[in-house]
Amino acid sequence: MTSYFSWNGNPVAFQPGETIAAALLRAGIIDLGQPLNTPGGRVFCGIGACQGCVVAVADAAPVEACLTPARDGLRLGSLPAVGADHV
Repeated sequence: MTSYFSWNGNPVAFQPGETIAAALLRAGIIDLGQPLNTPGGRVFCGIGACQGCVVAVADAAPVEACLTPARDGLRLGSLPAVGADHV
């Protein structure tokens, strides 16, 4: 059975044990909405240091996608989430 979380209102499949960032990258989603001082504004250090993967979580505090295991039913989106209806 495939598990899914929601990214900006769209389903993203993930494998058991996979982080949110890994699932997003595998789905071809590389822009998480974080404007960084890097070419293209996209960095995934994989250890939570760059903060380029911080994402909004519905009804919870933002998380670092590279450190957070994907869970079925999560509703995630780009920051800022204030007033956003996609999370």
